[in-house]
Amino acid sequence: MLRVENLRKSFGGVVATNDLSMTFEKDSLTAVIGPNGAGKTTFFNQISGSLRPDYGRILLEGQDIVGLPPAEIVRRGIGRAFQVSHLFKTLTVEESLRGALLSPLGKSLRMTGRFPLRETRDRAYEVMDQLGLTSKADVVSGNLSHGDQKLLDMALALVLQPKVLLLDEPVAGMGPEEREQMIETVYALWKQGGLTLVLIEHDMEIVFRVSQHIYVLSYGRLLAQGTAQEVRHNPAVIEAYLGTPKETHA
Repeated sequence: MLRVENLRKSFGGVVATNDLSMTFEKDSLTAVIGPNGAGKTTFFNQISGSLRPDYGRILLEGQDIVGLPPAEIVRRGIGRAFQVSHLFKTLTVEESLRGALLSPLGKSLRMTGRFPLRETRDRAYEVMDQLGLTSKADVVSGNLSHGDQKLLDMALALVLQPKVLLLDEPVAGMGPEEREQMIETVYALWKQGGLTLVLIEHDMEIVFRVSQHIYVLSYGRLLAQGTAQEVRHNPAVIEAYLGTPKETHA
């Protein structure tokens, strides 16, 4: 489904991603982890087109998407939700989702019209139902709780029916209850099928619980990969990121 080959990106003398190669199989749920500065967000930025790699290929269903505009990458099937939510703060939840649907079609002026496109309204409510946002349809986005803003950011990516969804720290800044609700929502979304999900996350309890496969980055390089069991007992990962063996068994 999605494969990166020998991906490299430098900023001056700092190599942010260094010869990264990874494969994300169709309908898989994969985590990309590592300490701060490991290159995780730079990696996502290259996949989504906001940064162009210095070298390497990014293949979506066998087609190289390097150099394509971000909007075209979205149309090809890659969606992204951000660590800091990117919202239309003055629009309601429903208006935000309809706007996301209409914008690629050049029809955003119809978003708040008297007779909105019915198919966009139906799709907006379908996604709101999936993510538990239906009761918030008429709430202005800027007035949502932090957790609901994160859900809406995810919905804005999901509403365009991506093949691959990138989630950048989906539970960042949440309390224990919100965090648990979010990861249950993410896992249920993936279990419905038809979506390849890649997440960056620092909460190792969540990573080990939901991920089929884990890639570990350190200083822009791929340090290790494997199942949760393999990664949590990998000596190199313990030393670079997880801490003492006792902590990894918690």
